[in-house]
Amino acid sequence: VQLQASGGGLVPAGGSLRLSCAASGRTFNRAVMAWFRQTPGKEREFVAAINGGGSTYYPDSVEGRFTISGDNTKNTVYLQMNSLKPEDTAVYYCASRNFGARLSTKMAYYDLWGQGTLVTVSS
Repeated sequence: VQLQASGGGLVPAGGSLRLSCAASGRTFNRAVMAWFRQTPGKEREFVAAINGGGSTYYPDSVEGRFTISGDNTKNTVYLQMNSLKPEDTAVYYCASRNFGARLSTKMAYYDLWGQGTLVTVSS
């Protein structure tokens, strides 16, 4: 059982990037999938979440710019990031809560984490 995140890279301010997180060994449509991000010296920050019913939740910092979506056939969740800002620079992590539905912003809610993928937004 694992999550494999990919898609990070260097992008100029105002640009777009799409992250992917492939979930193996987990029934995607029965889980809550989420993205968090972290910069050095700071706590991991909630970015987006989606449940099996397709409900989503975002903090104000990314609302309207980021979109989380899922492909049940591929057991993969995506984070489309538009209008990127230098302050979006971070290591992005995907996370999962098996047999969940609540769109939690708390790290402790999620029982499986992927490795991070670095997103760098240049000014």
